[in-house]
Amino acid sequence: MDLIIKNGTVIDGTGKPGFKADVAVEGDKIKAVERNGALASANGCRVIDAAGKTVCPGIIDPHSHADLTIHRRDHADVLEPLVRQGITTFVGGNCGMSMAPFSDEYYSDMKTYLEGFTARELKDIPWKDTAGFFDHIEGNGALLNFALLAPHGLIRIDAMGMQPRKASNEEISRMSLSLERCMDAGCIGLSTGLQYMPGLQSDTRELVRLGSVLSDYDGMYVSHLRTYMNDLEKAIDELAEVARANDIRAQVSHLFWVPDMGLLGPLIRAFAGLMIELSQYWTLPMKLDAEIEKQLNRISKMNSQGLKIGVDVMPTTTTFTHLMAYFPPWTLKGDKEEIGERLTSRAIRRKIRRDIEQGDMMWPHTGKSSWSLNIFKLLGWDCTRIMSVVTDKNKCCEGKRVSDLAKDAGKHPFDFICDLLVEEEGRVLVFSSAGRPEDNFTEQSIFAALAHPDVQISTDTILMGFGKPSHLFYGAFPKFFSRYVREKKMLDLPTAIHKTTGLPAEQFNLKQRGIVKEGYFADLLVFDPDTIAPNVDFFNPVGTPSGIDHVLINGFHVLDDGRFDKSRLAGRALRNGG
Repeated sequence: MDLIIKNGTVIDGTGKPGFKADVAVEGDKIKAVERNGALASANGCRVIDAAGKTVCPGIIDPHSHADLTIHRRDHADVLEPLVRQGITTFVGGNCGMSMAPFSDEYYSDMKTYLEGFTARELKDIPWKDTAGFFDHIEGNGALLNFALLAPHGLIRIDAMGMQPRKASNEEISRMSLSLERCMDAGCIGLSTGLQYMPGLQSDTRELVRLGSVLSDYDGMYVSHLRTYMNDLEKAIDELAEVARANDIRAQVSHLFWVPDMGLLGPLIRAFAGLMIELSQYWTLPMKLDAEIEKQLNRISKMNSQGLKIGVDVMPTTTTFTHLMAYFPPWTLKGDKEEIGERLTSRAIRRKIRRDIEQGDMMWPHTGKSSWSLNIFKLLGWDCTRIMSVVTDKNKCCEGKRVSDLAKDAGKHPFDFICDLLVEEEGRVLVFSSAGRPEDNFTEQSIFAALAHPDVQISTDTILMGFGKPSHLFYGAFPKFFSRYVREKKMLDLPTAIHKTTGLPAEQFNLKQRGIVKEGYFADLLVFDPDTIAPNVDFFNPVGTPSGIDHVLINGFHVLDDGRFDKSRLAGRALRNGG
């Protein structure tokens, strides 16, 4: 044996109550789990006294974008905050986006698409396909375990470019062949981003046909849904149709709900704004999670009838994405030069602004001006803050509201963001929230999902090493355990640990992960449930959690008594079927 963790309370990830036990690690596996302190050190192996601490599986983040970073040689420096909050495994390729495959025919479209999300110039990529991407990461070494979803966005561009229309049968056949190659390389499923170009231009027919490829690999279908607004029920039904037609597992990504109140929107936003400001001192209790609760009950009923639909949620009410996603889909056709020309044309700007202010968000959101991610119409121009830019000139914008920046510049917010996008060549990431970020009032809208025993917790990580990051990237899981388990007592600790370990391992078919059990891989976390805390918030997002002592990945001590060792690149590719 190499290591024994003694005297801790083992909460094994199954949802069962904790028990006093010693855990022995040998190589990359858990050698033994013995109750009542039965293990004795042998051959001088190291012993960690975990008295008063919880010993559990390493956290599995089911919705991450760390695959946009893990291929970099400096990725251990950038992704350190994930390990420090207890994450040992992430699922990447979410929202229909990843770093492979690439197309020679439509490379400029792919480059523009990815640079919008990553806010980095895409260059010197030594791979073309997903197999090469896996090989590149494994050749460099990986800080964390990772599983990849095949990205529908890139697969669609590979087949037809950034076209704002439905795919032909021939184009869907090309997508299917590309998806097969991704699955053969080791992807565990397909991910779609149906609020983003080009995914929002797909129809259910396209998705069902791609799902038939997944059924041959026991792959799963994961979706950033077509909408999280008024037609949320229809969006979930579409996901269920793909799963049902192909008898495959499916996953609703980062569940939330923001209703479109139509003509009453300005009045309701004013009321919500008042409640949000008051919530700094006192919160008006309101049932804001009724729609989420309704949809979770519907999903539970579907699962009782034979479907296998999972759900994840972020412990935040502040979303983040790239700024161009808030524009009508027709403006995103082509490469960044074409898009830049549209944004500099005053006549075209007028058309874009009219579509934003008057656009119709009716299902299925595939029309010229009916996309569902019309955040500015939904929440107003005050809703968005700048997350990151590229140029030094505009670094002063990071963390500030678009409306405030526009006022200082003497511009309408729309003209300000158009000018900013031109200057930054489209590489602008943003936060959006109904009012003051992370307020106690709108927080009530996610309570049902956070407390539900069958809903996983995710970070939606976009850590790139610059800009103003989300506080979730440093403290999502410590926040979940401290605020919602310890303080609010919305669920007990064994259930919370199951939601973050065993549940995602089962849903994503990650073999021998997510449970503290003899013969399973030694991805382990030792933390103090009484002191764990994120030590970060939206306005101060960078920090180190407290209460997390040890993190092991495949038996390697990556976080040892709070000390991070970035040289221990112990992560592995968790490929489909193995």
